[in-house]
Amino acid sequence: MKIKLKEIGKIITGKTPPKNEKDAYGNTMNFLTPGDLKGQRFSDITARQLSEKGVRGLKNNIVSGPSISVSCIGSNMGKTIFNKEAIITNQQLNSITFIRNDVNPLYLYYLLISKRELLHFIGSNQGSTMPILNKKDFGNLEFEIPSFEEQNYISGKLNLLDRKIELNNQINDNLISQLKIISNSYFSYFEAYNGKIPLDWSYTKLVDITNIDAGYSYTSKELVDSNIAMATIKNFDRTGGFNIRGFKEIKPNKIVKKEKYAKLFDILVAHTDLTQNADIIGNAEPILNTSKYSKIIYSMDLVKVTPKAEKISPFLLALLLQGDRFKKHCLGYVNGTTVLHLSKKALKEFEFPFPTSFSDLDNIAKFAERNYKLISNNMKENQKLQNLKQVLLSKYF
Repeated sequence: MKIKLKEIGKIITGKTPPKNEKDAYGNTMNFLTPGDLKGQRFSDITARQLSEKGVRGLKNNIVSGPSISVSCIGSNMGKTIFNKEAIITNQQLNSITFIRNDVNPLYLYYLLISKRELLHFIGSNQGSTMPILNKKDFGNLEFEIPSFEEQNYISGKLNLLDRKIELNNQINDNLISQLKIISNSYFSYFEAYNGKIPLDWSYTKLVDITNIDAGYSYTSKELVDSNIAMATIKNFDRTGGFNIRGFKEIKPNKIVKKEKYAKLFDILVAHTDLTQNADIIGNAEPILNTSKYSKIIYSMDLVKVTPKAEKISPFLLALLLQGDRFKKHCLGYVNGTTVLHLSKKALKEFEFPFPTSFSDLDNIAKFAERNYKLISNNMKENQKLQNLKQVLLSKYF
């Protein structure tokens, strides 16, 4: 049967608290904006929450769970998320709440994420330079809805894939937390003694045990479909982690030097940040997944750090560079106003306390290698699961 979205449930367009309203934000209810939609399924975590006062002021905009929210303006048009609990959104999202009993909310979620291109197309034909889909047009969208039993069957299959993807992500988050704890503990041990180290240890500069190579200088004409990808600052999540969606396909129009290529587990350090928050500048991220690409180049906004003649395990090196000590050091070498840049001196002048024999750190190195490889394998598995999910979405919707 064909049903319009406004017939499936109540359509609510969000609203933002007035700028002059004090104390509108707090921790009473999640406040959802398009920026919170980062590919995850549920809106359990948002950047901001509203206070009791903020919720009272927007009581007519409360979206009861379970519900579905869809971004209906701009480049985020068509992004969709499932709300398990009550939530309030800003005016850039339309939500479907009080969903009728013969429509499975999870099925509706999968239906709408499969229609993102359609929503973007409709929104782009509204006579505005910016894609926009208002509440009325959104509610009038009509879709074929199968029987409730068929909805349960389809959403059940897709749910199994998503649950496994989410479990792998949780495992990876835990592994990354372990790596950071070990890294911070390594340095904090010596800081507790004012930097004093055992007699058979010494401070070693990063430049003495690694090769530090600058990235590839490219032009926009080279960014075309290719089986070669370029790692960019977009691969660096602002909350930490390596994001394969940041790769840009590139077909170099000149010979690329060998050192401008990077391979799995090579370490990249962000040397540019487009915001003043310095969220990613100085962050070190090993390449944990090369996706579908045969070769990886890294951009001029990044620097590659690799061990010299296997003096130190690349996994131990990654662990030590991903701690707070290295980030804090780098922030002291940042310059720029609109765009932040990291001085070339930052990496060259960073020092580690190391034992005379690197073999004394074998246990930490093996721990790091095991964790990074497991993270990489989970990312590869998730990529396969995402591909299978897209096949099923195409089949059923």
